[in-house]
Amino acid sequence: MSQTVDRALSILPLLAEGPADLGRVAARLGVHKSTALRLLRTLHEHGLVYRQSDQRYRLGARLFALAQQAVESLDIREIAHPHLVALNEKCGHTVHLAVHEEHEVLYIDKVESRYPVRMYSRIGKPVAITVAAVAKLLLADLPERERRALAERLEFPLYTARSIPNAAAFLTELATVREQGWATDLGGHEESINCVAAPVTGADGRVVAAMSVSAPNVVVSAEELLTLLPLVRRTADAISLEYSGAAPAATAPAAHTASKGTP
Repeated sequence: MSQTVDRALSILPLLAEGPADLGRVAARLGVHKSTALRLLRTLHEHGLVYRQSDQRYRLGARLFALAQQAVESLDIREIAHPHLVALNEKCGHTVHLAVHEEHEVLYIDKVESRYPVRMYSRIGKPVAITVAAVAKLLLADLPERERRALAERLEFPLYTARSIPNAAAFLTELATVREQGWATDLGGHEESINCVAAPVTGADGRVVAAMSVSAPNVVVSAEELLTLLPLVRRTADAISLEYSGAAPAATAPAAHTASKGTP
């Protein structure tokens, strides 16, 4: 039975390459055409494959519906939270998780610092979108046209001398973040607060959330905080793997935004 299931499931990635006839399916599986036909008929009955008028088979609409349902049922906060806690236990600093929703970037989870000096931030609160490291990651993943349109309608308050001052500088920063796959806010929102962030990606490589570690200067310097970036990125990668349902593997390629550049 397990061999039958394995063979049936092996048909799906084949058809993901494009429609295939019975002979090609049988050849790929290394079985007789009659065996391949039985497997295809079973998958067809469940809507997972569809037989075209030219007698070739392609992936069925039911498979896409199931995939969409699975994606919609994922709770990135629930998946990420244990990883955020583990990161907090290792470094001791405040850890945030944020998402981009309806023109705002919002914190959806937070693990407090173990130090007495803490950040004023709360779950559900929008971040300072033009300077926050998590916002840079989420917005950098937008298509170029959307990034430019967004930059044109944003205001650029000068929270500190290190705040991003205008749309041109903002777009340049987003391009850098998109290329390197990580972001920082070194005193851009509050002079005394620094932050490093990494992206959480879905199975398609798109950024679905961003996580960060933040700390005040009185606890750790910006240079010291930056040394945590590899740990932050590994945590984000672990969340991404679990979110996308991929099995960890040393040879597996990293998502496009998480694999570029090193500090």
